Amino acid sequence: MVKVLIADDTQFMRTNLRIVFERHGIQVVGEADSGSKVVKMYEMLNPDIVTMDITMPNIDGIEATKLIMQMDPNAKIVVVSALGQEVFVREAILAGAKNFIVKPFQEDKVIDVIEKVLGI
Repeated sequence: MVKVLIADDTQFMRTNLRIVFERHGIQVVGEADSGSKVVKMYEMLNPDIVTMDITMPNIDGIEATKLIMQMDPNAKIVVVSALGQEVFVREAILAGAKNFIVKPFQEDKVIDVIEKVLGI
């Protein structure tokens, strides 16, 4: 079973992603509401993939992506960002993120991107 770690500072977005993943047989192993938490949780939980919001407290999603990639160069991170954040998405991709999902997202697009990144 695929294990995902969700990082987003809003409960609403984490819940929406959790529902999408669980509906498709993807196990949510953790939820983080800040960049610093997602980095710590990544190390503890070793998920197959991370969904990473860009704007979060403490450490933003771009910095968190860099830190995770330093820990694990094979980490699979998908950025989840709002429309209009293209500059930040580009930065996150340069930092090591493998793909991105635009908010508000459609369920099938989320699953397509996850499957593409994981090669399933």
